[in-house]
Amino acid sequence: MLSRTTSRLLAIGVPLVAAIVYVLPVCAEDAGTKPEGVVELYTSQGCGSCPPADAVLKELATEGKVVALAFHVDYWDYRGWTDNLALPENTERQNEYRKALSLNGVYTPQVIINGREHVNGQDETKIRRRIADMRDTPSGLTVPVSIEKAAKNRLLIDIGSGPVTTNPVRVVLAYFNRESIVSIPGGENVGRMVSYANSVRAMETIGMWDGNAQKIEIPISELASKKASGCAVLLQEMLGDGKPGPIIGASIMAAK
Repeated sequence: MLSRTTSRLLAIGVPLVAAIVYVLPVCAEDAGTKPEGVVELYTSQGCGSCPPADAVLKELATEGKVVALAFHVDYWDYRGWTDNLALPENTERQNEYRKALSLNGVYTPQVIINGREHVNGQDETKIRRRIADMRDTPSGLTVPVSIEKAAKNRLLIDIGSGPVTTNPVRVVLAYFNRESIVSIPGGENVGRMVSYANSVRAMETIGMWDGNAQKIEIPISELASKKASGCAVLLQEMLGDGKPGPIIGASIMAAK
């Protein structure tokens, strides 16, 4: 899929009906190990180049070694199919990365690794290599973070201490649906039934991190209220004008 600049990120589409199945939460458990990195895939049901990248992300999510999140964007909706997992906020986040990384445009399928660099989402070999290159370096996840079910109705986020960064650091929570099975009757992927992993349904900033260890609790009911079956916490530096920067800590939790 060809790249597009900010001024061309206008999509006009008519919502159609799709067969979509959401896996809702039944329980929640900590992933249990420190992730090797964070992989954000910017994808679209209307992008004919995206299914191979969607499959790569699903494989990474299933392996459980990284925080793998799919951000469905809406700027290809005019091509004959409106992505029913797309959010304008996801498109906005991708475009803010464009500014932060000084790119000429955005595209799908695009992967952002640790908030630091972009890779074509179909290039599984390069994605894995860059995750390995960054792991256990200053470009990796240097601050310990965990998220777990602390009680029947609460989730506990535990963030360790670390060196204070030059930029402010937000504690960001991304709510996702572990699996969304979509039948696509129109557009470039007409006739396909695709299983999408970890599609982000909402994001919110729940605090700031100043280098000191801290704990944050949230009601577990937030998952159901956002029609999500899991959530990920990202410790992310914020650059000027609120642009997303390096991710220095992360953890993920999903329904079993």
